[in-house]
Amino acid sequence: MTIAEGSNGWDDAYGGPPPPWDIGRPQGAVARLADAGALTGDLLDVGCGTGEHTILAARHGARALGVDLSPRAVATARAKAAERGVEARFRVHDALALDRLDETFDTVIDSGLFHVFDDPDRARYVASLHSILHAGGHLHLLCFSDDEPGDWGPRRVSEHELRDAFASGWRIEGLTRVSFSINPGRGTPSVVAWLADAVRD
Repeated sequence: MTIAEGSNGWDDAYGGPPPPWDIGRPQGAVARLADAGALTGDLLDVGCGTGEHTILAARHGARALGVDLSPRAVATARAKAAERGVEARFRVHDALALDRLDETFDTVIDSGLFHVFDDPDRARYVASLHSILHAGGHLHLLCFSDDEPGDWGPRRVSEHELRDAFASGWRIEGLTRVSFSINPGRGTPSVVAWLADAVRD
């Protein structure tokens, strides 16, 4: 299933209790990036969900746009930004066709999107990211690691897979193991994840 084919399913995920990835606050790894001054300039939060990272980046001075395939998630994100008095933009958009945004960016955040793609769509997604990120721009990517045991939830990603996905047209400047917080229900408050810093050539 591609993201485009599963659009109703993604929207349905936001129709009841918060899905596992929607924790109501930024992921700790992304918050640390913001504190370090890494979320700057024209910034895209791809697969933004209900907007926590887009809003975080805007609060740190970025000109932030969040995109998601779920209209419900985008509506919630807009409401959050308005309620908090934060100037951030949100659009319903397919991550596999980012060139159709007709915008380019200095920085991109991906928190929990990369790991949902199968192999063909993963390649399309990386090409989509490359099309809208300036040369020298940073992609900060947070995804499940293959060090996480079990088989529930999204696909686990190995270090080799990450390096292979960004082997052409990119260079990986940082790759660290971090925690990815999730909502209760799986018996653990977090899972093992990768945080990659990929720079567009």
